[in-house]
Parts: sequence; C-alpha cells; structure tokens
Amino acid sequence: MKKRPTFPVRLDFLGEQTKVKQGSWVGTTPQGLGLDSSAVRRNMMRQLAQQGMTDARVLAAMTSIERHRFVDSALVNQAYEDTSLPIGLGQTISKPSVVARMMELLCRATAVKLGRVLEIGTGCGYQAAVLSLLADEVYSIERLRGLHDKARDNLRHLALANLHLLFGDGMLGYAKGAPYDGIIAAAGGEAVPQTWVDQLAIGGRLVAPVSAGAAGAGQQALVVIDKTAQGLRQTVLEAVHFVPLKSGLA
Repeated sequence: MKKRPTFPVRLDFLGEQTKVKQGSWVGTTPQGLGLDSSAVRRNMMRQLAQQGMTDARVLAAMTSIERHRFVDSALVNQAYEDTSLPIGLGQTISKPSVVARMMELLCRATAVKLGRVLEIGTGCGYQAAVLSLLADEVYSIERLRGLHDKARDNLRHLALANLHLLFGDGMLGYAKGAPYDGIIAAAGGEAVPQTWVDQLAIGGRLVAPVSAGAAGAGQQALVVIDKTAQGLRQTVLEAVHFVPLKSGLA
C-alpha cells in the first residue's frame, strides 16, 4: 500500500513533471481596439486554449474580468501578454496562463460550481475576481496592507457580493470561513501549512506552489492535494515560480 504523505509536506524531489507550454502573445492585441474591449480578452483566451486550457468555466471567467484594471497605468499595454507583472511591494500578478492552469486544477475536482474557496495572497485582486465567478463564496487574504488596500480599490467597480477581502496572515488561513471546498495559494513556501489542510473540507482540493527543498534549491513545484474520507492524496506537477510564502503582517 502506498504510504500517504504526512504534513507539512516537504518536497525533496520534483519527480516527473508535466510540462506546460510557455507561450507569449506579445503584439497580438487587435488593432484599433481599446483594452476594455471584450475582443482583446477573447483573443487572450484563444491563446490560452491553444496552450491546452480546456475548462470552459475558467476561460469564460477570465474573459469577463479586465486584467488591465489590476496593473499599474505604466504597464497596461502589457496587461494581456502572457507575462507576470510587478504590482508593488515586491509582489507580482501571475501570468494569465498560470492563473488559468491553477483555476483549471481547482475546478477539475468538481463538475459543478465551486462552493466556498480560500485564496492565500490577494495581491492586486485579479485572481480573486476570477475566482468569484467560479465559486459561490470566496475569502481572499493578504498580509501586506498596501496590497490589501490596492485590491479593494481595484475591485470596487465590480461590486462582487460573494468576495470577502481579509487583511491577515495567510499562513494561518481563515478558520472562521472553514471548511473550504478549495484553497489556492499565490505564494510558495517550503511546506504546505497544516492549518490549510485542516481547513480543507472532505472532498476539497488545495492547489499551491511548494519549494523543492535542498535537492532543488530555488525551485518550486505546483502541488495538488485532495482531501478524501480515506486520507490525503498528493500530486506533484510542473515546476513554477512564485514569490515566497511569508508569515506576519506588513
């Protein structure tokens, strides 16, 4: 019988990786169309589909949310390129292909709409906005006051009643909202905190980057953890690069 993983999880080896094509669609914004045009976002979604993203729910949600509203004005012309962008305080907004990949993994656990979801690391609020269209209720927590406030400003125009922004230590999760059908993290640590696993519902799924330990210094892998009535099932996927997971408020 295969031994179940213990927690917190530490990765000493990346193991067999599933490669995701790293594409770029620089310069493919349709000529003569403003960034608030739905055609620009549909073009981005076509590129994601060509990279293998297939979940119609995720593609529709990302088509609905205007990514350029979540980046600084000096970077708006890059908003629909497949690249991560700085959002201040040493943090970044993930590239669209990474957001889509993690959303697909989270949604793949259920054929229906997600129930309650916890996001670790609100950042500028873009991924939280996409999540709000895929789940009944979203709690998103950010440890950096400057980004928490920025996300509130960025999201105000959407008036998403099912999205709750929290200022707090993401490593502690948010026990008051638990249990969660899904947990997704936008920062990678050396281990998956036990608090996240505890707050995950039976039948729930957690998607997070985790550092590869001493054997892969400086590397991270995308990890999926399914919590079943029989125990925990862990799947290690492709290499990724996220900002470090940190505790405390700032």
